[in-house]
Amino acid sequence: MPVALVIALKDLRQRLRDRSALILGFVAPLAVAGLISLAFGGVDTFHADVAVVDHDTGPVSAGFTAFLTSPALADVVTVRRVDSDAAAARMVRDGTVGAAFVVPAGWSGAMHGSGPAPDVTVLASADSPVAGQVATSLAEAFSAQLDADRLSVAAALAAGTAPTRTAELTAAAAQGRLPESVVERPAGTKVLSARSYYAPAMGIFFLLFSIGFGARSFFQERSAGTLDRIAAAPVGPGAILLGKSLATFAYGAISLGTVAVATSLVFHADWGPPPMVVALVLALSFTLVGLTALVITVARTERQADGVAAMLTFGLVLLGGNFIFISAAPPTLRTLSLFTPNGWALRAFTDLAGGAGWTAALPPLLAILAFGAAAMGAAVLLRRRVLA
Repeated sequence: MPVALVIALKDLRQRLRDRSALILGFVAPLAVAGLISLAFGGVDTFHADVAVVDHDTGPVSAGFTAFLTSPALADVVTVRRVDSDAAAARMVRDGTVGAAFVVPAGWSGAMHGSGPAPDVTVLASADSPVAGQVATSLAEAFSAQLDADRLSVAAALAAGTAPTRTAELTAAAAQGRLPESVVERPAGTKVLSARSYYAPAMGIFFLLFSIGFGARSFFQERSAGTLDRIAAAPVGPGAILLGKSLATFAYGAISLGTVAVATSLVFHADWGPPPMVVALVLALSFTLVGLTALVITVARTERQADGVAAMLTFGLVLLGGNFIFISAAPPTLRTLSLFTPNGWALRAFTDLAGGAGWTAALPPLLAILAFGAAAMGAAVLLRRRVLA
């Protein structure tokens, strides 16, 4: 068996026997991803209970209620009929319903007149702003349709249609639709859920934590004389470096790969097509090797390695968007995330989970590999400090 592989297996076995490595690499990311999945599990869809107070009791108000209870809105609102304004206001204030509609008296009668129709009052609470916005949009949409119907009837009568046909015209106008309306159509993409974003985000976050673990183990072996004993054997420094790099690479790939499989099966997180996910996981593991080597090169002691690794890890995760949706971040942060491998990785995972083709992940993949190569190159240029 090649010497480098023996060293890699030895290092990997030591890591897997270390409880802290198991917690950081496997338990912690799964636990945090699970908590985030539970916390954000209900934000992917919207539904609200709404109250309706009908002071009109005419055909138009009946049409408005039918509009709210239509199959198209069944997944958005559930209607509860209330007898008084005070009861509706109390339900909104108590949080029993997200919003309430108060239909004015004479609404149906205004359909046959030329004057302005009374407005529907929407009661909303500051505690449920989304429900209030949705209710307002629904009331405005129905009122716009109603005004269009009234205008068409008035235009027909002004053109000479007999007033006796008003009821017929009204019925015909009610069947029409506004020339411009919002129609739901597939866009070829999928809605990105919170769990599909934070599962890779937390997996990458704890993967970067292993930079400090790898660097610390190097200095511990050096202090214990393990590296000197290996160097005394007929083993070249290249084999030692390769073996430790393979161990770091394998640990990173196994850790992030396990998180990807577990969160996909247990929490139904969508990481994207498996071949591209594997490629991104391997690229991130390669970058992990480069960053670990860079920390070992820069630091002189185990304590310095811990400090440098901590600053590097938290700097990357804060700039890369591991804690917030990068699409909702300020423009400056979105630009800075392009200088981090985890920022590129999250862009790739979110694009793939959103339904983009596998080619969308190629630029991020190349950027991650370039970052890892740059880190390794910097470590090689500074290697003399380690030998000293």
